[in-house]
This record gives sequence, C-alpha cells and structure tokens, in this order.
Amino acid sequence: MFKNALVYQIEHWDQPSLTEIEDRLSGARFVECGATQPLSAGWVAPRGNQHAALAESVGGQLMLKLCTETKAVPGSVVKTQLQAQLDAIEQQTGRRPKGKQAKEVKEAVVHALLPRAFPKRTDTLVWLDPAARLLWVGAGSTKKADGVVMQLIELLGGGLKLSLLQTELSPATAMSTWLTEKEAPAGFSIDRECELKQPDSEKACVRYTRHTLDIDEVAEHIRQGKLPTQLALTWAGRVSFVLTEALTLKKIELLDVVLEGAGGDAGKAGADDDGFDADVALFTGELRQLLPALVEALGGLHERQASGPTPAPVPAAAASTAAADTPDVAPWDEVPA
Repeated sequence: MFKNALVYQIEHWDQPSLTEIEDRLSGARFVECGATQPLSAGWVAPRGNQHAALAESVGGQLMLKLCTETKAVPGSVVKTQLQAQLDAIEQQTGRRPKGKQAKEVKEAVVHALLPRAFPKRTDTLVWLDPAARLLWVGAGSTKKADGVVMQLIELLGGGLKLSLLQTELSPATAMSTWLTEKEAPAGFSIDRECELKQPDSEKACVRYTRHTLDIDEVAEHIRQGKLPTQLALTWAGRVSFVLTEALTLKKIELLDVVLEGAGGDAGKAGADDDGFDADVALFTGELRQLLPALVEALGGLHERQASGPTPAPVPAAAASTAAADTPDVAPWDEVPA
C-alpha cells in the first residue's frame, strides 16, 4: 500500500456513484507513451489486474491508482548531439545558431532521440475516505501530490474541492518541542532517525541515523536555531513512519504486531480474492486511527479546516479492527474513542 503519503481534506464533494466514477476514470485510462511522447499519465486498476475495475470500493474506502510513464534522453547524449548539429549548421551557413534558434535545434534533437529512450513507469495510489472527508495521495512530495490532485479535481466531478491538511502547530515546531523536552507526544515514541536544518541561506544540515535522539546534543542544535525537518516516530507500537516539516508521512510501515494479528483473517479470504481487500482494510484501518492521534499531537486541525472537535486517539487495541468489516465508517470528527 502506501510507503509515503500526503493528506488532503475534502472541503466539498457531491460524490458521484461508483459506476459514474468508473466511467469517468475509463475516459482517462492509462496509455503508454508514443514514440516521440515524453510523458503519459492515466488510471489503472489498483488491484493490479488489467481487466479489474479502475475504482475499487473496500469497506467504504475508495482506492484508485494513477500510472505515469516518462521517457527521458540522458542530458549528456543530448549535449553531444546538439553540439554536432550546431557545428554542422555553422559550417554550412557561417553562423552558429543562438538563443531561440539554438533552442529549436535542441528540441529537434530530443524529438529525434525519444523513440530510442527507455520508458519508466511509476504508480501513485490514491485513497478517498468520503466519510472522514479525507484524501490520501501516495506521494512523498507536495509537487507530485498536487499534480495528482489537479487531475482528480478535473476528473471526478461533483464540485470536488480539496485543501492540504493543516494543523495548529507546524510539524517543525512540534518536533522541536518533543526533541528538546526528550518526550514524545501521547501514544507515540521517538525512533532513531532525525534531520535538522538551519533555516538560512547556507541550509546547514545534521542527520542522525540509527542513533538515539534523547541526548543533549540534539537539543543544543535546536537551541542554536536548527529546525527538525524529519523525525522517525512509532504510533502505539503498530505503525512506524517519518514525519516531515510539510506534514508528509514517509517510510510508512505496519509493524509485526499488526501483521501477525491479521494473519488469521487473511486465510479466510475467498478463492478469488488476491488479498487486495484484506490489505486495504488492514492498512486503512490503521491509518484512520493514527491520523487523529497525530493531528491531536500537532495541536488539532487548523482553525480554518476544523469543523468540529479534534478526535481523540483510539486505543491501540481497537485499531486492528477499525475498518476491516464495517462499511459504515465514522466521519472525521466522530472517530470512536
């Protein structure tokens, strides 16, 4: 499922039927790049089967997958070919192309080389949680996630309006407090990975990897002005991840206690089940419990986004079954305690 994720709040969406969503996605199905096409993006079946649905609904959670294919010519090859073309033109005309003319020659070189370029594909998983009014994008950067969001807004209809999830405390401020006071927020533990950067033109950076962080040295870096940009955390002993200053969750991993507890349920899947439904139920069930706890640790939702009281973290014992069998999931401000 997700290794990285950015979360958006659904501010408005008159959700179409699953059939209509499927039809809309079918109109933008992925097609591989043409011979001279540098980029192609479209929707594929999240289940991985070529003939499966493009929109999968599991326990009230809607899963989509965007496939992007790029073809790039190595810069060194373009440079060599470009210089040869410019030299040839200079010998023929006595003048070396510059400015706009040189740019046009370069574009022609790239266009000629593209048919020989190897394509590269990447998949981006999208999880829509309508009841909780949240959209999860499996991306590690806002630039990549925003590109997916723009496609969804144009494609899904229903007046879809999204905004990047914001909390009252910035992650950098909260992480600074946790590291300085050597105390993790309730329900979390601080792991052994951290990055600190000086917020100036030099961007001096200190990284700790596989290193305990409850030491005076880390607090001293913060007192000198460095800010945490990444911090590894574990929630309830069940999910580990790296929190970034942009409120991105990276290196998401379900821990053994979760996977072992789900092992028995996996064996109950039907003969035609590829495990996708069980994976979705397990993963979304855990993250739907983690996120309210993380938001609370960051001071709650930003005032502009808050539509009710910030949900309290759910006890770890309840997390494993939160969304596995019940399609009637609770909205964002009514997650059961």
